[in-house]
Amino acid sequence: MYTCSLERMKDKIKTFSTFGDAGHGGITRYSLSPAAIQARNEFIRRMKAIGAEIETDDVANIYATLPGSDPAAKRIVMASHVDSVKNGGNYDGILGVMSAMEALETVASEKIPHRHPLTAMIWTNEEGSLYPPAMMCSGIVCYDYLPEDIAQKFKYEDMLNSKSILDNKSTFGEALEASGFKGERKNRISPEKYQYMFETHIEQGPILEDEGCDVGVVDCVLGMFNYRVRFYGQTVHAGTFPMKKRRDAFYAASQALCWLHEEIDRLGVPELVYTTGEVVCHPCVHTCVPDYFDFSIDARHEDPKVLEKVLAIVKSCADREWAGCRCEVVKAWNRDTVYWDKKLVGYVKSAAEGLGVSHRYIHSGAGHDAQFASYMLPTTMIFVQSKGGLSHCEPEYSTPEHCTEGASVMLNAVLRADQD
Repeated sequence: MYTCSLERMKDKIKTFSTFGDAGHGGITRYSLSPAAIQARNEFIRRMKAIGAEIETDDVANIYATLPGSDPAAKRIVMASHVDSVKNGGNYDGILGVMSAMEALETVASEKIPHRHPLTAMIWTNEEGSLYPPAMMCSGIVCYDYLPEDIAQKFKYEDMLNSKSILDNKSTFGEALEASGFKGERKNRISPEKYQYMFETHIEQGPILEDEGCDVGVVDCVLGMFNYRVRFYGQTVHAGTFPMKKRRDAFYAASQALCWLHEEIDRLGVPELVYTTGEVVCHPCVHTCVPDYFDFSIDARHEDPKVLEKVLAIVKSCADREWAGCRCEVVKAWNRDTVYWDKKLVGYVKSAAEGLGVSHRYIHSGAGHDAQFASYMLPTTMIFVQSKGGLSHCEPEYSTPEHCTEGASVMLNAVLRADQD
């Protein structure tokens, strides 16, 4: 078994945290922004230093490859992203890139024999925080392999025309052309050239920490649905219209949301999670009673039968009248549970056991580029403990020791896969 370098990992964490430093412990590093380009250049500099060959594809994904002993063997790729959400942390996404770099650096420094070419990869625009949607470029690259209802949201032309949330004018396509990283379509990751994909990531939740485990052996990405629950009432003057005659859409939505919580909780499913994270209110004026209110409902669980029960409850909102308001339930999108390749999951577990790293099986409740890649080639993930379960925020933290353990587990799992 091989162990990655704690000191090299500490150096990478320190260095990459300067690219997009927001000034209070975290980063804002939008995809293809100057800060993201700094991170990309640092990745290339370090990978060239160990003799890796650098390629980019037509959506600026970057590939750094160490050749193997068999020129005919397909590549094994370790991949993640360098972009962040606004005021995000120093580990989400970038840990997977740093782990891939560390794995290749360990192979090079210790002259570890390997048959397959080994690739460290940066996916472009995973977060979609400047140019929506999330997982944009894995959606583009994996387009032909995705389920139709997912693929239709990642048409190449539509993605190039995605507008910046900052000015609603500049496009992802313009940023791509200006980045200096746009390469050739033929360099894309594909089943013809690649055999397996691995991705290391922070857990983004508290389960590993709560159970005293350092690493998560990820077996799937949870199935989920996202619906909009809409309420239609009547706008009247806030100071003159009697309470008993009002049809207040905001009040109606509050009643429905409390009812949803009560009914869904009554199912008694411990691992089920559901969230209302986005609302729309009209006219959103303090002197007016709202005539329209719309909230999202996001539910996630491995078992589709559980999600069916939750969805039945959500849909039943439309059969009821809420504070005199009409309710409508509309599907935004959904996804089935995506299971990782069982053989690769086994390699990860064996690597953790061989290294003596405490671990457990775990699900991913969040989406990742690996999720789309798994439709195209065998894929799996490794999770690293997140302090307090925090993610997508500046206090996000994983210790250098845990980060290095995650990289070591991935490296040994990759070396086992290299024997295939």
